[in-house]
Amino acid sequence: MEITLAGPRGFCAGVSRAVEIVERCLDIFGRPVYVKHEIIHNHQVVADLRERGAVFVEDLADVPDGGVLIFSAHGVPPSDRAAARARGLRVIDATCPLVTKVHLEAIRYARRGYHVLYIGHRGHPEPIGTLGEIAPDQGTLIETVEEADQVSVPDPNRVVVLTQTTLSVQDTQAILERLRRRFPGLELPPTEDICYATTNRQAAVAELSKEADLVLVVGSRTSSNSNRLVEVARAAGREAHLVQSSEEIDPAWIEGVRTVALSSGASAPEYLVEGAVARLRELGATTVRERVVIDEDVTFPLPRELVEAGR
Repeated sequence: MEITLAGPRGFCAGVSRAVEIVERCLDIFGRPVYVKHEIIHNHQVVADLRERGAVFVEDLADVPDGGVLIFSAHGVPPSDRAAARARGLRVIDATCPLVTKVHLEAIRYARRGYHVLYIGHRGHPEPIGTLGEIAPDQGTLIETVEEADQVSVPDPNRVVVLTQTTLSVQDTQAILERLRRRFPGLELPPTEDICYATTNRQAAVAELSKEADLVLVVGSRTSSNSNRLVEVARAAGREAHLVQSSEEIDPAWIEGVRTVALSSGASAPEYLVEGAVARLRELGATTVRERVVIDEDVTFPLPRELVEAGR
């Protein structure tokens, strides 16, 4: 049995930056530091940071006055920023710059009188943060093609579509096509909202699915982009499973399999992939090769306030 490692896989630039921000805050300010929501959607990473002194909260009331508060990579609504200022909290913003870009797009279009149609998953912190930037009657969350068929807007000539950064490219295109048919004047922002890392990882899994008998994706069940990778493989007609760790790999999946394609979501650390490789070797894998479909070299700088605090 052969293992084909998908390239790219694992941490994207926004996730690497967010995790480093928490680690540096712990080094600079000491424990505890507080994080609004999970810094990224990977329970092993969160557990490791919690052990080092990070406290993850959903309610800012749980952060003591004067405490250090980090906003997660998914972004937060303006109400959280206002509450933090009112409490005198020391805020370090780990929002992914690509998520911030979508926030700014929503603000810009709302100021121009546009209605924002936002394609995303209900309850996910990213759409909560983005739609929190505008008035409730200026934006509508759309999750399915059926909802795209039913949505109404005040002015069909002043409507824009934005998206969550971690969506399935294929599913999003289906919703976009429906919205374009309904609203011929629909405007799109200058660049794609689905982030490069999500697009690249989906492309790699789609390519490797052509020649694999089984596709395994390492990632947390709460990770939107990890779940989308499984969907991409299944859409290609392949058996595919999401595993949070090597212990979840079922030997029954491997029976009769000659090639396993192995990828990981943008919030999954590489050591989990290494663990999955080791487990597959125990189950009979004899060779491991990497197949790089797209090269990545994106990095994001740390927040200025954190760099200055560390001097």
